[in-house]
Amino acid sequence: MVKRALRNLKINALNEMQQAALQAPEKQDLILLSPTGSGKTLAFLLPMLRTLRTDVATVQALIIVPSRELALQIEQVFRAMGSGFKVNCCYGGHSVPTEINNLSQPPAVLIGTPGRLAHHLRRKTFDTRTVNTLVLDEFDKALEFGFQEDMAYIVNQLPFLKKRVLTSATPMDDIPTFTGISKPAILNYLAHQASAPHLKQKVVITKAADKLDALFALICKIGNTPTLVFCNHREAVERISDLLWGRGLDHGVFHGGMEQDDRERTLLKFRNGSHCLLITTDLASRGLDIPEIEHIIHYQLPHTGEAFVHRNGRTARMHATGTSYLLLAPDERPAYLAELPEQEAIPEKPVLPPPTAWATLYIAAGKKEKINKVDIVGLLLKKGELVKEDLGLIEVLDHSAYAAIKRDRIERVVQRIRTEKIKGKKINIKISR
Repeated sequence: MVKRALRNLKINALNEMQQAALQAPEKQDLILLSPTGSGKTLAFLLPMLRTLRTDVATVQALIIVPSRELALQIEQVFRAMGSGFKVNCCYGGHSVPTEINNLSQPPAVLIGTPGRLAHHLRRKTFDTRTVNTLVLDEFDKALEFGFQEDMAYIVNQLPFLKKRVLTSATPMDDIPTFTGISKPAILNYLAHQASAPHLKQKVVITKAADKLDALFALICKIGNTPTLVFCNHREAVERISDLLWGRGLDHGVFHGGMEQDDRERTLLKFRNGSHCLLITTDLASRGLDIPEIEHIIHYQLPHTGEAFVHRNGRTARMHATGTSYLLLAPDERPAYLAELPEQEAIPEKPVLPPPTAWATLYIAAGKKEKINKVDIVGLLLKKGELVKEDLGLIEVLDHSAYAAIKRDRIERVVQRIRTEKIKGKKINIKISR
């Protein structure tokens, strides 16, 4: 089953950490310490496949994660494995009735955030007696977010666990007793920091009054390549976003104060290339399903060296390369940098990058309306008269779907399919703004 999963994922070889996790004793608890972006999701999903049984009709594995986005990402990976086992997600901001309906025919694997999983357990929405595997993913982040009470409650409701797996991107000196982890095998790959040799660091020196101008000039110089701009607070994200929009710079924003639908749509447009620039808080520094990032810009310095490492971990992942830029005042010296990196020159007269090659089409129906990617591809190629090269990433959510289409084709496509039906139903289709 593992070989089939790797074929479906189009993965030819596992990295050293994933191989070690796959070879770890099946009945021993496991602590997996590895940097952000090193592939921990596969490291716990692949061994899990060996423990799932087709004759058990209730939840067998529970994965607790600190964020909605990480839950959705793991769900996507598990589905792509093509194991035949059902998987579902539970998280705050998602419809509770929809989740209860999903759990009425329980999945083999249930992924969720602590608060929402605890909510379902209090309502006894699903049976815990067959849950034999527990994964506490990004456990350090979950503790940082204050989820300890909910996690302790959940673990206490799982009486028949046979294996516990804890993953972390930072060292764990003390493992809280509520996890129940006993005599674990420990795989520590934090010293490997695979991204470090491939990461260039540069600095832009600018006065506080000129900081936004420096950011704008740097983004213009970088051009249309995947870039994250990190701020320390959501208010700063919104303020900088407004100023960049005023200068005609197309981008997305991402922070914890946004509605879940808006957050999902922002990440989706970033993944499919409609946006190459994302202004964000540290919420985007860990566990998000976003494409290989080429540039990180620290508009505001993180408060700790650990946060700095996690932000930079979004780029130069695995064997790729990337560049991290710090915007510093002339007298500013972060304590976690041994020496200042090379200075980056920025243009005096920045030229706005051209629009990205892709735009996003919104379709007001999804999985719950029995719409799938094949339906959408058929509609766009046949009725929309697109060629395959003009059609990019398609993502189908519960009640909506999004398709990336070449920007110079999308207006014409909307006109052609405006009155068409999918699965015999008239569905609202428009350009996602």
